[in-house]
Amino acid sequence: MLEPSYLRLHRSGELRARARRALELLRGPSCTVCPRLCTVDRLADERGLCRIGRRAIVASHFPHFGEENCLRGWRGSGTIFFSGCNLRCVFCQNFDVSWQVQGEEASAERLAGMMLELQAHGCHNINWVTPEHVVPQILEALPLAVERGLQLPTVYNTSAYDSPDSLALMDGIVDVYMPDLKMISSDHARRYVGKREYADVMRRNVTEMKRQVGDLVLDERGLARRGLICRHLVMPGLVDETEAVLRFVAEELGPGTYVNLMGQYYPAGKVRDGRYEEIDRRPHAEELERAFEIADELGLRRLDGRSRAEALSRR
Repeated sequence: MLEPSYLRLHRSGELRARARRALELLRGPSCTVCPRLCTVDRLADERGLCRIGRRAIVASHFPHFGEENCLRGWRGSGTIFFSGCNLRCVFCQNFDVSWQVQGEEASAERLAGMMLELQAHGCHNINWVTPEHVVPQILEALPLAVERGLQLPTVYNTSAYDSPDSLALMDGIVDVYMPDLKMISSDHARRYVGKREYADVMRRNVTEMKRQVGDLVLDERGLARRGLICRHLVMPGLVDETEAVLRFVAEELGPGTYVNLMGQYYPAGKVRDGRYEEIDRRPHAEELERAFEIADELGLRRLDGRSRAEALSRR
């Protein structure tokens, strides 16, 4: 069985060195943890667009049984759901957490304790959700957790709007990267996620994630041990975006890449305020069907065969 990569780094002393370097990304005059480069000193607890200062804020931590089969297994994925976000997706399905920043401020010791609680519960991995803006806080906590016995694989569950500095620090620490590839069009990215250059950043980052961990590797029980899983949320009226995203995956990352096409979009966040009527509905069954067909035509490996039937049954 593959050993989580971070254990080797901890034995060499590199894990603590990474944590020290990561904390410097928070230091002003500009935070460099993510591509936003907000002009704040987060070490002094100043806050930029993500609204997170010196300490991470955790909305929840629990064994998650709604993740992909290879992550949730039979004991759940050990999810730590971070509050705040460096994007402004108007359709955010977790608006109260990402925009309104609900949750518990967590010290490094508390964050390490959450990881250990999830391990003690029997979870198959530690799943950091929305980690882009709190990489230093994660790395500060990880050595503390390892010294107290943490040995689960790690999952980096991201919007793919990460900085090169953060991804370099996570090299050899993350076992499974799981980026959510939102869209390609700069006009749609500006309108719906708040960053025109989102796709350029996403493509660069996902290519680096693939370089670090390679294709997905499953163990003899069917659980993810290492590699890349790409997610894409199918949105109403945006099948062209789905096709563009899937073509990027097939052509740049390769047909060996695993993709989860998610069909659970529903109007949320700011979509209901009248300015986004074009996405103020669930995807039609034929839109989901076409998304699955495109993935199959491109030869991509789709995760969770249940997704198609369940997604279509909810229309």
